[in-house]
Amino acid sequence: MLTAICGINWGDEGKGKMVDLLSQDQNVVCRYQGGNNAGHTVVNERGKFILNLLPSGILRENVVNVLGCGMVIDIKHLTEEAARLREKGVKITPENLKISDRAVITMPYHVLMDCLEEDRLAGKKFGSTRRGIAPVYSDKYMKKAFRMGELLHPDRLFERVREIVEWKNLTVEKGYGHAPISVDETIAYLKEYGEIWKDYICDTGLYLDRMHKEGKKIMFEAQLGALKDIDFGIYPYTSSSSTIAAYAPIGAGVPNLKLDRTIGIMKAYSSCVGEGPFTAEYFGEKADILREAGGEYGAATGRPRRVGPFDAVASAYGVRCQGADEVVLTKLDILSVYDTIEICTAYELDGKIIRDFPYPDALNRCKPVFESFKGWKCDISKCRKKEELPQEALDYIAFIEKACACKISYVAVGAERDAVIKF
Repeated sequence: MLTAICGINWGDEGKGKMVDLLSQDQNVVCRYQGGNNAGHTVVNERGKFILNLLPSGILRENVVNVLGCGMVIDIKHLTEEAARLREKGVKITPENLKISDRAVITMPYHVLMDCLEEDRLAGKKFGSTRRGIAPVYSDKYMKKAFRMGELLHPDRLFERVREIVEWKNLTVEKGYGHAPISVDETIAYLKEYGEIWKDYICDTGLYLDRMHKEGKKIMFEAQLGALKDIDFGIYPYTSSSSTIAAYAPIGAGVPNLKLDRTIGIMKAYSSCVGEGPFTAEYFGEKADILREAGGEYGAATGRPRRVGPFDAVASAYGVRCQGADEVVLTKLDILSVYDTIEICTAYELDGKIIRDFPYPDALNRCKPVFESFKGWKCDISKCRKKEELPQEALDYIAFIEKACACKISYVAVGAERDAVIKF
């Protein structure tokens, strides 16, 4: 059984929470794209954990975790992240964590270039997390990146370092006017942090294929959401990788396999980090109330997220892009503060009402069309059965399910592992 957990919207939907919950009966959990530019926050009986690179299955001792070939891995960040988890008693060994030899290494100069470019853009910046993601993916496709497997062949790797650093300095030094990258410092960095992970590096495609043939359950964990996908998102204000579930087998290293189940995750309202069009966005006091109620600050960066009501137009599009078989609705409890709850049910584009998500350039001309729904105005965080929810909450869920044309199979009413209602 191959299951993908993916984001329906702009990311931060609660994927980590659901992977943590649903991984209880999985054998393997695999991250298949992205880097440390976003975070999954998990709260369970062991405490609160913020994961940037490690799959959320790392918190279950019986699960093997994989960093797939579609990822870009900051080995210094991975080292520090692993150390924080180990301090809390989380086991991380070559037996329960396997890193693809084909995954690309995010280098310090990628982070530098990310920051230099955002600073150069100033008021026209993309809202990058400044974690080096766009530069490292650019290098991957220019075939000028380092892969994790090269750490096992240091002589050839260090020879390539000299070639790549010379090329990089054409941009860093002669383009941005910054101090040049040092070959010696780059080699020292790879030695210091690369040595730590050598025993974890392997052909994860071969491993996953073998697990599948043995009938093991494999879960693929995505980062961000459909609207941040490099092809289908709000380009150019997207991530630099494919966040789509269909990419999961490829990014994991097993393009020969096909998904059996795709579970989309979306919030009961909207949130977005970074720049770009966000049609249903709230501003001022309305935004402050929702942001504070939901604790909407980036897990990786701490940046305040942009927020708004549930966007049925964007969400229906996200469901279609992800090919979701079912959907999990998270953070429903946050809306308990409202007497009346709004949903963006359509956009107005150049005087016409539309319900299909348009080409990204048109989003800047779109205005939200809101419908109001009666709130439940009571604490639902202790509800564990569908029958315990107030009718107003059930009506809200039913409307979203119909608007997105996808069954809602779970509803989360709190951050804790057990604060989930199965529908």
